[in-house]
Amino acid sequence: MDPARSLAEAEPVPYWLDDPGRPAAGPALTGEEHCGLLVVGGGYSGLWTALLAKERDPGLDVVLIEAARIGWAASGRNGGFCAASLTHGPMNGLARWPEEFARLQEFGARNLDAIEEAVGRYGIACDFERTGEIDVATAPYQVEELREVARVTAGQGVGLEFLDRDRVRAEVDSPTFHAGLLDRRGVAMVHPAKLAWGLRRAAARAGVRIYERTPATALARDGAALAVRTPYGRVRTHRVALGTGVFPSLIRRVRPYTVPVYDYALVTEPLDAGRLASLGWRGRQGLGDSGNQFHYFRLTADNRVLWGGYDAIHPRGGRLDSGYEQRPTTFLTLARHFFACFPQLEGVRFSHAWGGAIDTCTRFSAFFGTAHGGRVAYAAGYTGLGVGATRFGAEVMLDLLAGEPTERTRLAMVRRKPVPFPPEPLASAGIELTRWSLARADAHQGRRNLWLRALDRAGLGFDS
Repeated sequence: MDPARSLAEAEPVPYWLDDPGRPAAGPALTGEEHCGLLVVGGGYSGLWTALLAKERDPGLDVVLIEAARIGWAASGRNGGFCAASLTHGPMNGLARWPEEFARLQEFGARNLDAIEEAVGRYGIACDFERTGEIDVATAPYQVEELREVARVTAGQGVGLEFLDRDRVRAEVDSPTFHAGLLDRRGVAMVHPAKLAWGLRRAAARAGVRIYERTPATALARDGAALAVRTPYGRVRTHRVALGTGVFPSLIRRVRPYTVPVYDYALVTEPLDAGRLASLGWRGRQGLGDSGNQFHYFRLTADNRVLWGGYDAIHPRGGRLDSGYEQRPTTFLTLARHFFACFPQLEGVRFSHAWGGAIDTCTRFSAFFGTAHGGRVAYAAGYTGLGVGATRFGAEVMLDLLAGEPTERTRLAMVRRKPVPFPPEPLASAGIELTRWSLARADAHQGRRNLWLRALDRAGLGFDS
């Protein structure tokens, strides 16, 4: 089957958001509102912040504003991998924060447990499955890399298990798999949009006033208070938490720390029993391969395969553009790779194809800070692992706004910022050179060229 034919009927919308149960959009804010805490952004970062703020202080008056609809951006477009890792994987964490890595692992494990507990307590029907994840080697040289990760992280509280070729193919059968690295408890699968909608419902029931279709256009002091302007009104508040992710921060000095990168995904039609059985995949783990240009893939609750990743496209000039959300050349590449990985699924068609923007930073994991004398807090730069880590980031923002040191705010990861990106056009040029170099490394047994080695020495090397 020509891979292009498999895409002929794919809807150009995120599978997760194409749901008849999607809640209706709420009203926009009009006139003037007053509150104790204003949360800007209706993705995971903002939703967790609003909900946790009410858990800490049920009497606190909280308002949340969202520019479009709850969960419509990265929170409704991702693969639904809810990971314990706060550091974009153990090797990135060990390289950047070796002294506190064990503590970061502990925080991450507690955070994932807390998400699972909240899903149950609030009755959030988001198809939460604590399946774990397997990183797979799809080239011979990657086998030893996975062995080394298992060796280095042994005793670090990570709990990774090396699987040889026969064992990994017993879990999920693909002729492209040479080995695997199994994390049994550190990752859960979720329906990402239903998680966002469930958090919205829980926050609203806790008393958070939520306004959709209400972009924040400016933030400034207003006497003893802060004021955030919106198209039809404004909010006067004592504290502000910014969970705006990939969108330009209301704090201008924060903007150089992130750039947008567009990620893409396909979802198949539901697999019948025979096709599902041909994969094995009884554990329903999430999977990701070990290339620099990597794929991530998983089963949905109705037994579709989500297949994403590989191309990571930085938009021209670093500006967000919805035109990047549909990229047929990328979809065709993904379809070809899908059938190479799973030839037993020949003839399966894709039902949905979409893209979305991720906020990335030079350390590939979230950073934090304050402005306006500690009355504004922000968290950004999750680089694709925000499904789980945003809850931890929400706790950090609330700690920072409270003004009292905590075990979280004492972390070097929280206290230090990543290296900012240079201004355009240098940022785009550097990112394109890095993408080219990473693709070249994948084609040459993982050998990193002079540019990638220089980035490694500067602490900017990519490790996903």
